[in-house]
Amino acid sequence: MADAELRRPEPATAAGPPAEPLDPARLAEGGLRLEVDGAVATVTLARPERRNAMTFATWRGLAAIGRSLPPEVRVVVLRGDGPSFSAGIDLSMFSGGGGEGFPSGEDDEAGDRFIAELQEGYTWLRRPEIVTVAAVHGHAIGGGFQLALACDIRIAADDTRFCMKEPALGLVPDLTGTKPLVEIVGVNRALELCLTARTVDAAEAARLGLVERVVPAGGLDEAVAALTAELLAVNAGAAVATKRLLLEAPQNTLDEQRAAERREQLGRLRELSAALRG
Repeated sequence: MADAELRRPEPATAAGPPAEPLDPARLAEGGLRLEVDGAVATVTLARPERRNAMTFATWRGLAAIGRSLPPEVRVVVLRGDGPSFSAGIDLSMFSGGGGEGFPSGEDDEAGDRFIAELQEGYTWLRRPEIVTVAAVHGHAIGGGFQLALACDIRIAADDTRFCMKEPALGLVPDLTGTKPLVEIVGVNRALELCLTARTVDAAEAARLGLVERVVPAGGLDEAVAALTAELLAVNAGAAVATKRLLLEAPQNTLDEQRAAERREQLGRLRELSAALRG
């Protein structure tokens, strides 16, 4: 499935859309935990007994978190409890585990709505007003791999193993992972990774550009904390505008990107001038 189309809003402040109330029961059902500390939100996949395998409730819970983020949040960290980031889809759902099964595919409209609802758990991670960091360790399989790909920056422990497992299960990657995968490694390598469903270790992932940093497993938390501090040290408005520019760049012609740069810079200059006058 394709990613949600990027809008081209007017130059903006760091504030995102208005937050919606978050139902704690929805998070618990999805095996998720959310902690907000000022400008930093940490989303934890919290089913370590299942290697953080994901269910429909997990994906809906992630979407609910995206809708509920306080406007002051600038950095969102995604992590997993226990020995793995995420083992991907909870295979018990194939047999109706959890009381809900997959759509049959016979009703295209209903099936499309169903999958789009799950994809929302991933698409919000690209919003310009936040920077998202995946702190990956252990296994990042299928939907877990796609969750890492949905983030802006990936820091991997040296014990990380990535795998796009869906084709081996008779499915396709449909949680917005195909676009970033192809953008990072190219069509041919993406084909090889997906159609063999082979495992990629952290060192190869770094060579392919799938992760930005690889650190010792024992130093992952420290590395994420240091990166978060670096991100927060940058002017919030400039960070929003710059991320928006970079997200637009692949689709833009050079002339379109030049115009986008002018638009964003004028917005920054207006804000800086207003601050000096104030």
